[in-house]
Amino acid sequence: MIRVLRDFSTGVGLLAKGFGLVFRSPKLLLVGAIPAVITTVLLIGSLVALGVWIDDIAAWVTPFADDWNDAARSATRLAAGVSIVGGYVAVGLLLFSAITLVIGGPFYEHIAETVEDEHLGGVPEAQRVTWGRAAVIGIRDGLLLVGLAVLCAVPLFAAGFIPVVGQTVVPVIAVCVNATLLGIELTAIPFTRRGLDLKVRRRVLRKRRAVTLGFAVPAYLLCLIPLAALVVFPAAMAGGTVLAHRLLHDDIA
Repeated sequence: MIRVLRDFSTGVGLLAKGFGLVFRSPKLLLVGAIPAVITTVLLIGSLVALGVWIDDIAAWVTPFADDWNDAARSATRLAAGVSIVGGYVAVGLLLFSAITLVIGGPFYEHIAETVEDEHLGGVPEAQRVTWGRAAVIGIRDGLLLVGLAVLCAVPLFAAGFIPVVGQTVVPVIAVCVNATLLGIELTAIPFTRRGLDLKVRRRVLRKRRAVTLGFAVPAYLLCLIPLAALVVFPAAMAGGTVLAHRLLHDDIA
């Protein structure tokens, strides 16, 4: 347990290091924010549209409650609405990172290269990845991770209707699952520069799960704050680069 807590705090420290790196170099912060602004506008628009139609959607997924009394029907559809919005936000954050990485491939590769070359000793074996190849890899990996998020969201949505458990345990599990997937996204570039695919990335991060969660959970929660992702994402990308570098070089005690 002590080891888990220590690893978790190490992960939190890596995210904090990412913030320190981008705040000491405003250019990195600006470079990372440009693609995030574009994606934020797109996803906020879709979230607003969901908010407008959420009552109809909640009613559509709970037809079994049509004949219930008003109180039971309202409570069930409120729970359904909350679960739908929560699932959309979870998938939306993964879409945010996937779309932002595709749009801003050259921007984030610049951040990763700067962090590794100037602060971590460089990567002698680094491969030069063109924007086109990076976009193809990003789209493929993003679709796989979003698919995993949807598969996880379905049982979590159903579990959300369980009294007490659905309002306490399920949200915690959802945060951990979605944060793990976000962490996989945020470490993509350092692995891609070394010619390592998604399967290897997942295996390496899984070996130090507590460190990964310590990094990814606060990044995920901070991204839930409206517009905070504009600052959080460049910092998390820098922190994810440090995390990947240290894991790949066995530099985490």
